[in-house]
Order: sequence, then C-alpha cells, then structure tokens
Amino acid sequence: MRVVFSLIVVIVLILIAWVGADMAGLTYLFAVIVPYLAAAAFTIGVVYRVLKWASSPVPFRIPTTCGQQKSLPWIKNSNLENPNTTLGVIGRMALEILFFRSLFRNTKLDLKDGGKLVYGAEKYLWFAGLAFHWSFLIIFLRHFKYFVEPVPFWVGWIQNLDGFFQIGLPIIYATDAILLAAVTFLFLRRVVDPKIRYISLAADYFPLFLILGIGISGVWMRYFTKTDIVSVKQLATSLVGFSFNAPPDGIGAIFYIHFFLISVLFAYIPVSKLMHMGGVFMSPTRNLANNNRMKRHVNPWDYPVKVHTYEEWEDEFRDVMKAADMPLEKE
Repeated sequence: MRVVFSLIVVIVLILIAWVGADMAGLTYLFAVIVPYLAAAAFTIGVVYRVLKWASSPVPFRIPTTCGQQKSLPWIKNSNLENPNTTLGVIGRMALEILFFRSLFRNTKLDLKDGGKLVYGAEKYLWFAGLAFHWSFLIIFLRHFKYFVEPVPFWVGWIQNLDGFFQIGLPIIYATDAILLAAVTFLFLRRVVDPKIRYISLAADYFPLFLILGIGISGVWMRYFTKTDIVSVKQLATSLVGFSFNAPPDGIGAIFYIHFFLISVLFAYIPVSKLMHMGGVFMSPTRNLANNNRMKRHVNPWDYPVKVHTYEEWEDEFRDVMKAADMPLEKE
C-alpha cells in the first residue's frame, strides 16, 4: 500500500501538470508561479533546517570513529578514521561526501540454514548510491546551459565527457541511463528485500518515484518528443532574471510535466530525508575532531555544586580507616 500510494501521488502530480498546462492553458502558473514558490520553499526550508541544526548545543566531542585515536607518540593513529585536526576532518568529510566511504564499508546480515547469522559485504548499494548521486550532480550542472548566458566553459567540458559514447544525434548522455538504472535498483532493493521493505515508508518510495518521473520525462523530451530548446532557454533565463515574463509558445506539455515535478522535488527536499544533503555537513559525529585526549572539553551547562573531596572524606573517617589498617594518604 505504501508503494501504491506513493506511485499514485506522483501520477496525480503528472496529471495536474498535463491537464493544467496543456488543456486548461495555465502555462503561466506552471512555468512562472509554481517554480518561484518552489524556490522560495526550498530556500526558506533549507535555511531554517540549517539554522536549527546550528543552534543545537554540542558541548562534547562525539565523532563516530573506527580507528586508533592519537595518544602516545609511538602509537600510530588513523588520521582519516579518527582525525584529531581540522585538516583530518576535512579529508574525512571529503571522502564521505564525494565517495560515500562509510557506505562502502557497509555490511549486510543474513540468516542462513540452522539460524546462523552471516555477515557479508554489500557493495551494490554503495555503487548504486554513488552512481545515482554523481549522475544527478552531473545532470544538474549540465542544465546550467539553459539558465546562464553566456554558457560557462565547464558546461561544455561536462557535456563532452558525459556524451563520450556518442552514437548519432542527439547525443546520448551516459548519466541519463545511469540515473534511471540507479533509481530503479534502489526501488527494487526496497521492494524485493523483506527486511528493507518492512522498514520502508511512503516517504521512502515517494522521492524515488518522483526522481524516476523526472528522469523519464527528461529522457522522453530529449530523445523522443522534441522540444523547442530556444523557448526553454528563454523561459529559464527570464526566471533567473526575475522578469516574470509569460512563457513562450511552442513548449510542449511534457516540458511542463518535467518542470512541475522538479519544482515539487525542490519544495519537498527541506521537509524530507533528502535534506541529508545539508545535514551531513552539520553532523557532529562527522565534522568534529576527536581531540579528547589532548584538550579538556568542559560542559557549559555545568553549574557549581558542593563536592566532597577524597581529602575531606579521609579526614572524616581517618580513625576508622587507621583502625582497619587501610592505607592513608596523610597520617
């Protein structure tokens, strides 16, 4: 039911864009008003979530580590697994953000015959996640050619690299196929694996269907149903320039479906698990150096309390301790 519900919601969103833009003629709503509302929701939501995370007090160093901490000079420490300097934290964060290092070492648990627990590697999830995120990033950067004039030089480099396996025209971008394959794998993993299916919610399926709809509509618009690219760029540049112009004629319904799904995705990010794109930078288990053995971190919430030191305790019970032949620091 959670899968069906999420799929129905995405289908309804597609029908709303199709009926509204193509049949009802509400092109200005879907081409100008909705994107601006989505951009405002994305900006306000992201800023709110980041400020909320930044205001959360972290009085102690609580980095997640799995390597030797720096201690004595003759004990070799792990600079990336257990960094004690800012440079080490930057290196650890870079490997985590760019290459998903912790996910690479993820293991899966299976129950074999006889009730025996077996741990094994699960590199498929790491590879699919890495392929999805990098493909999404490259596709996002490629789309800068529609929003910026003149087009930055690096956009051409990305396009040439992405279309290295060119077969005819239009150029077939590798990231288009990789993105769809990776999203399909992530969806099937949640459906096929009983353990993952049990803990999956509608909030886990909805973004997968939404991104899949964006990818399919984009591929369909590029390779099958031709769209007036000049009109699309004219609309995109007007949106970036806040000119609020009416969308040009000649843009098909498939573009409005594609654009509407993207707007929904941007508005959905701040209130969903997709906000991990910003949360990974704010996580104290990742962005703190583990220097607890070199520096004392005092809890700022501590308040003065009356303590009973050992010296006072020994003075109080000195006679009893001496009679029991217990060692004393002071005779």
